[in-house]
Amino acid sequence: MITTIGVLGAGQMGNGIAHVFSQYGYRVVLFDIVEAQLEKALKTIGRNLERQAKKGTIPEALVGETLGRIKTTQDMADLAGVDFAVEAVTEYEPLKLDIFRKLDGVVLEGVVLASNTSSIPITKIASVTKRPDKVIGMHFMNPVPVMKLVEVIRGHATSDETFALTGELVAKLGKEMAVSQDYPGFIVNRVLIPMINEAVFALYEGIATIDDIDKGMKLGTNQPMGPLALADLIGLDTVLAIANVLYDGFKDPKYRPCPLLVKMVNAGYLGRKSGRGFYVY
Repeated sequence: MITTIGVLGAGQMGNGIAHVFSQYGYRVVLFDIVEAQLEKALKTIGRNLERQAKKGTIPEALVGETLGRIKTTQDMADLAGVDFAVEAVTEYEPLKLDIFRKLDGVVLEGVVLASNTSSIPITKIASVTKRPDKVIGMHFMNPVPVMKLVEVIRGHATSDETFALTGELVAKLGKEMAVSQDYPGFIVNRVLIPMINEAVFALYEGIATIDDIDKGMKLGTNQPMGPLALADLIGLDTVLAIANVLYDGFKDPKYRPCPLLVKMVNAGYLGRKSGRGFYVY
């Protein structure tokens, strides 16, 4: 029986994942190597819970209960007793592989190790562990407490038991599951990132302004947010990282990242998290 969830990484995605698991009654051990990031995560979760309570989507009493179920730590050894683990660190392959090598030696033998990666092959992540059958992709959408989808990715060795257990967890969080095979970008980013990249090319080539590109896609295709604004929300460095995974994985020039996107990332214009991307925040 799963009662305690380990979440690795207390950034934007990690704090959201910790939030939803705790909200639905699970004890959470939230790990990050930076104490300030853990403190920021708890504040963010608290603010988001208060927002939910004000909207009436959760009772006020659940705010304190949810926060009370989250324990933070800077020591991975504190994850030894978890029943299921979800990694949500930066979308950087060497870091994720290192995390999984270490995590594999910390948690109990039968525990499933899930990755929130949006593009890195699950099969490759699983290969650095001694339990490839227990490794799976569990890609939450941002913002996690709001978005209903969880993309589940089966690695080459992922067992039916691991898949079924992960599907049960998704359902218990009140979310929907979309299942993808383990190919670059999976489902969502295989479609989304080329769209964002093409919007950047439209700007780069002088086809239209930032505002008109976003207005065209919002009003012309009924999207809640234009692709350039969405890129700022995701983080331009993350968009570029995923674009490079697609380009490297398929060796197809249609996935080539726009030079303007590369230039903006090099300049430190990463979107909302840096205060400036396509828009100024």
